[in-house]
Amino acid sequence: MGSKNKLKRFKENETFANVFQPTREEVVSNSFALKGKWNTDFFKNTNPIVLELGCGKGEYSVGLAEQYPNKNFIGIDIKGARFWRGAKTAVESGMNNVCFLRTQIELIEHCFNENEVDEIWITFPDPQIKYKRTKHRMTNSEFLKRYKKILKPNGIMHLKTDSEFMHGYTLGLLHGEGHDVLYANHNVYKNEGAPHEVTKIQTFYESQYLEQNKPITYIQFKIKP
Repeated sequence: MGSKNKLKRFKENETFANVFQPTREEVVSNSFALKGKWNTDFFKNTNPIVLELGCGKGEYSVGLAEQYPNKNFIGIDIKGARFWRGAKTAVESGMNNVCFLRTQIELIEHCFNENEVDEIWITFPDPQIKYKRTKHRMTNSEFLKRYKKILKPNGIMHLKTDSEFMHGYTLGLLHGEGHDVLYANHNVYKNEGAPHEVTKIQTFYESQYLEQNKPITYIQFKIKP
């Protein structure tokens, strides 16, 4: 994407009522105005809150919001020029149960209160295969602790990925730490029984993976208390 295009998208994001771009300082100092108030101040309802971490173009957040009008969805990514697409689609469709937050996933517990979130989706994260990169793996122990802080006690986690490595790594970690694996499958399109929203919504890259006959994996789990 050209820098001109990026700038245009950044500018347009600023006009969208469904895009929030707090500064790092605001987030770290816990002065981000929507923390603990997503339901009352933005969604204006008491429906469950579902996050998509590393939401990319935002297709999954928008797709879930279309399927579940009685839930509130927040797509989170540091790259605003990417989720511009999802934000624009939501604005044009008049959807009021989906929005986008531009921040780093490492700062997630500064953006939400304890027990504020019902579900978290992680869709097609970078598997960070090199050993030195394990600290950036979005399902490592440290990240799970962050998610636990903001999830309700029975909150559900979803991991959908085309990476067998990420699937195996996460499954091993979950079993090793005694978390509750509710469902796991290393090829959801070839096996029956996958939850509806796993196979009915596809990201741009996912449809490309499927054309290449790449298996898509999925794990649903709860983080132990």
